[in-house]
Amino acid sequence: MNKSDGSALAGDGVPMIREVRQAMTGFVSELKGFKGEFGTRLQQLEERVTMLNRDSIAAARPQLAAGTDAGAPHQKAFNAYLRSGDDDGLRGLEFECKAMSTAVNGDGGFLVDPQTSERVQSVLNSTASIRAVAAVVNVEATSYDMLIDHGEVGAGWASETGAVAETGTPQIDRISIPLHELSALPKASQRLLDDSAFDIEGWLAGRIADKFARAEAAAFINGDGEDKPRGILNHAVVDNEIWAWGNLGYVPTGVSGDVGGGEAVIDLVYALGAQYRANASFVMNSKTAGHLRKLKDNDGRFLWSDGLAAGEPARLLGYPVLIAEDMPNPEADAMAVAFGDFAAGYTIAERPDLRVLRDPFSAKPHVLFYATKRVGGDVSDFAAIKLLKFGTA
Repeated sequence: MNKSDGSALAGDGVPMIREVRQAMTGFVSELKGFKGEFGTRLQQLEERVTMLNRDSIAAARPQLAAGTDAGAPHQKAFNAYLRSGDDDGLRGLEFECKAMSTAVNGDGGFLVDPQTSERVQSVLNSTASIRAVAAVVNVEATSYDMLIDHGEVGAGWASETGAVAETGTPQIDRISIPLHELSALPKASQRLLDDSAFDIEGWLAGRIADKFARAEAAAFINGDGEDKPRGILNHAVVDNEIWAWGNLGYVPTGVSGDVGGGEAVIDLVYALGAQYRANASFVMNSKTAGHLRKLKDNDGRFLWSDGLAAGEPARLLGYPVLIAEDMPNPEADAMAVAFGDFAAGYTIAERPDLRVLRDPFSAKPHVLFYATKRVGGDVSDFAAIKLLKFGTA
């Protein structure tokens, strides 16, 4: 009996062992699955921590770096437009800056990205032209109007009980400076545009800046006001002894085609009102500068002195000299030297935006880039600028 019972127990133990083995196998399988899932979640957590650290580092960057990152989408979209004409990226951009609020070509082009626009502007500001010393204002309209009071209000002394006499009325004139379209049309081959190593924006900025700078410099001196700014030498000139508003006064050198002695330059300086001399400067071209830098006073000292540090302008009688090559040469009866407070005497009005339109059809196999900006300029104070005439009267 005992033997038969032991046999039964042994027989019943085989299924139990199988069940234990199956349970262990299932446990091990579940443990492996849990381990794999745990590893996946741990990797995701590490990636999340890395991303958060990267965002915190980006948030802690200096403002200059953040500004560069913000302009990157626009730079990428504008680069794609220049190279292939793909304007989808530009159409989808939104700008926070008021001057960059329009990204469609309703006006004939797309706004240049901030980096390129600043590059062009820096070249224009550093160019040797009246822009360097004149007043520059940004406008959104098609013209810029100024109200000029060039008359005396009048004043008089009065006692406590005496009658007050009527004084003079000031004279107020309105000067309107219209904005004109300045354009450039550089071109490049499509093969060059397809070359990713070619800095299309740098090249475009350089070409546009060069053309715009030369055109502006010439117009601010000699422009006739027809579809371009009106230059300082386009206005009527009279001898400073009979000067009146609406004209520019001049001082003759007394020698035809020559500066004569230094007396004429001294007369020119003091022909300008005292309120303008504090911020005054000379404007002339290189040939005229070559004549004037040889002038000496009665003690043999040169009236001309070079800048004491790099980047400083030369000085004549203590006043800075701007070399503008569009000024006339020192010839007979030429108004070869201008002296005055140009920040008060000449105003440049411009729109701050620069537009570029890509034209791949008109000059195949080349691609044209039609760049435009609007700018105007004119004399705003006729008393603030005087001229030196290389003539006898």
